[in-house]
Amino acid sequence: QVQLVESGGGLVQAGGSLRLSCAASGRTFSASAMGWFRQTPGQEREFVASVTWNSESTSYADSVKGRFTISRDNAKNTVYLQMNSLKPEDTAVYFCAARRFGSSSSSSLNVYPYWGQGTQVTVSS
Repeated sequence: QVQLVESGGGLVQAGGSLRLSCAASGRTFSASAMGWFRQTPGQEREFVASVTWNSESTSYADSVKGRFTISRDNAKNTVYLQMNSLKPEDTAVYFCAARRFGSSSSSSLNVYPYWGQGTQVTVSS
């Protein structure tokens, strides 16, 4: 079992930066692929970024590629999302998610059984 708690959201002007953190509990975190997703009211939750358990591979949605960076520190049981050059369209609730032990990373939200409660990111124009 993995429990996830996001933090770091807030209000920022367009062009600014934020770093989201996701603290995980559970012995299997270091062997679990992690992902970040986001959701706006009335819209489906969408993939933002993912990272393999050993940070060997990362993947990004086209809309954030070159601006966002996902990383993890297994010693701290934490995954991060560094968001630069933020745009108003990045406004959303951001969720981190974990796959089961030993699973590969994925952009499909349906394969992530563990989710955090979300953190709001608001980008003003």
